[in-house]
Amino acid sequence: MCVSISLFWVGRSAVRPSGGEHPSAEAKLLFFDDFRSGQLDRSKWNVRTTGNIVNNEQQAYIDSPETIYVAREGSDADNNVLVLQARHRPGYTTSDGQSFDFISGRIDTRERFQFTYGSVSARMKLSAGPGLWPAFWMMGAGAWPETGEIDVMENVGQSDWVSCAVHGQGYSGEDGLVNKLFFPVGIDATDWHVYGVDWTPDRLIFTVDGSTVYRVTRPMVDFFGSWAFDNEKFLILNLALGGVYPFKTNGIHSPYPGIAEETVAGIRNDDAKVMVDWVQVVGTGGPTEAGSTSTMKVTS
Repeated sequence: MCVSISLFWVGRSAVRPSGGEHPSAEAKLLFFDDFRSGQLDRSKWNVRTTGNIVNNEQQAYIDSPETIYVAREGSDADNNVLVLQARHRPGYTTSDGQSFDFISGRIDTRERFQFTYGSVSARMKLSAGPGLWPAFWMMGAGAWPETGEIDVMENVGQSDWVSCAVHGQGYSGEDGLVNKLFFPVGIDATDWHVYGVDWTPDRLIFTVDGSTVYRVTRPMVDFFGSWAFDNEKFLILNLALGGVYPFKTNGIHSPYPGIAEETVAGIRNDDAKVMVDWVQVVGTGGPTEAGSTSTMKVTS
């Protein structure tokens, strides 16, 4: 199902409810990071490196300032953004002997910040290029798909749309509950947007710039399998390259599965990156581990 919505501009330093429903009076900030310190806060984030490969992805995730760093965005010296960047490194070999032509970055909050229910959002700017596969998502700390997956935002390098999805037992992989937002003319995924989800015990409301784009209810899930969204989840940000989702969208076999030649050229030119202004979680429950902060950006 495709939807059309009216988007509103979110300022460079804005914090908004993620949409759907406004937080209640009891809501509190559980997690916030605006990367203001100028470096990745490893008390909040883990950097993941490649081991087992899934989805036929073509990148190696590495822990390096080449692929994960904080940079200044715009003229405000205090306005830092997290950057996840893909690089062309033909023949890169991982510690377990796997060989790749690309490297990239992936971070998560597993065992540092985990929570159940709340309004989750991140302000992000993507790059275009068929086969780039950035995502902002959440998983349960257990076997997949039984412990559930919530994909707040995914994109495969086609700048006119983004998608959101949930996965669990009986509705995982290609059979997940998925929806796309096609942007109006003049707006696309290479602009700054706030991607969010409001997660409650019986529904998930996905939003872009505060407007609802998809609603998943418990009855919708129960039709396919067990509701997998009553357990703790952790946050994930990553930039994958190629693989199943890009390939099934663009059908590209060469030079790499799901990755176009123009995208390879863009990666070589250091144009393939995801920028993240801030990430926040607002809820009525508390995090299971330390990692929240009382510092919030305000609308400029």
